[in-house]
Amino acid sequence: MNLSATLILAFGMSMDAFAASVGKGAILHKPRFREAFRTGLIFGCIEAITPLIGWGIGLVAGQYVAEWDHWVAFILLFILGCRMIVEGSKQPEADAPKLRRHSFLILVTTAFATSLDAMAVGVGLALLQVNIIHTAMAIGLATMIMATLGMMVGRFIGPILGKRAEIIGGIILIGIGINILLEHLEWVA
Repeated sequence: MNLSATLILAFGMSMDAFAASVGKGAILHKPRFREAFRTGLIFGCIEAITPLIGWGIGLVAGQYVAEWDHWVAFILLFILGCRMIVEGSKQPEADAPKLRRHSFLILVTTAFATSLDAMAVGVGLALLQVNIIHTAMAIGLATMIMATLGMMVGRFIGPILGKRAEIIGGIILIGIGINILLEHLEWVA
């Protein structure tokens, strides 16, 4: 795979993380660049690891993983999205402090859910003659950049949308999950 194909793949894989991080940034109270970079780093690391895992699995049992990875991504994103919608629908307490940072567990779970497509790509790359380390590093770096940018975009959208930002973020996560599921179902058909 040449450099341009690798970059197109890397940025294509990062779009789910970008959309999810916009929602994450929108529900925080004025996230700073440090928090955006932390989110980007978590998303990027996980997005770099999952194609490696997929590549390893692809060498051993590629066809079995491809049968269920889309369902796992859909279920995780659906649950996270519903959680965000419920939280966004609650009436805010007058004296409750604004959320300034997402928990590590929430970010890891979201990052993992949005990176399952990269794992599936890794399974496919096992069948090709590619340098999986370079490809995974490119995917991780592109995702880190896009997730960091997404958080900063969310910073500006959040104050405009208020509590609705969390509901919209949840709907976006559910939409990403449905898209992953539909893409796989169309691919199978």
